Amino acid sequence: MKIITIPCLQDNFAYLLICTKTQQAAVVDPSEATPVISEIERQGVKLTTILNTHHHWDHVDGNQELNAKYADLFIYGHESDRGRIPGQTEFLKCGDEVNFGKQRGTFLHNPGHTSGAVTYVFGKTAFTGDTLFAAGCGRLFEGTPAQMHDSLNVQISGLADDTELYFGHEYTEANLRFALSVESRNAEIQHKLEAVSALCSSGKFSTPTTLAEERLTNPFMRCTSAEILACVKSKEPDHNLEEEEVFRTLRELKNNF
Repeated sequence: MKIITIPCLQDNFAYLLICTKTQQAAVVDPSEATPVISEIERQGVKLTTILNTHHHWDHVDGNQELNAKYADLFIYGHESDRGRIPGQTEFLKCGDEVNFGKQRGTFLHNPGHTSGAVTYVFGKTAFTGDTLFAAGCGRLFEGTPAQMHDSLNVQISGLADDTELYFGHEYTEANLRFALSVESRNAEIQHKLEAVSALCSSGKFSTPTTLAEERLTNPFMRCTSAEILACVKSKEPDHNLEEEEVFRTLRELKNNF
């Protein structure tokens, strides 16, 4: 499978996935149609499928225009997003597969950012939308800290360490700066910040990351770090330091960072 990153809007990423055996393609989270159509034409492939990670407009706004241009698309989303994802035809529930061309994938239900958020998994490649960003996670619009903690630290964390994680927004530099604010002695965060800053300065993207990198640099996957616990305790002296509550505090700190 070939993966092409397509920048959209101000800082969104859509991804064109190409089955090299059939030249059929899927697009993940087309926030707008024009750049996606341009890439489809450049690659000379046939779009058959849209994979929406959740219902927010900046991940689905290109659906209708793409569906009008490329008729009879399969449009995937979680079953709980029925009526919220434009043109949705596939309503994912536990055990379902995600297919296009000769590619066979699965999904993880990741409530937290939204109630119907999903991660699409094809082998050692995953598309996390706004659930997991490099060194961060999405805001909790429809879920609880416990749900989001589970989505990152149980569901996504159950993938192999070398899984490549393609995320929904170019937030990596800001996320790493927050990560340093709660774990300043973590050399891995500092090294990654330097690398990402150089990457973005040269006009390149910070996506994808890997699960192994996230275990070392993402504060939302490091809720048992001694330095993070000390930071949380300094903010809330009566904090019980239970892992899900540490996650809640980190998310609140990030909201105001």
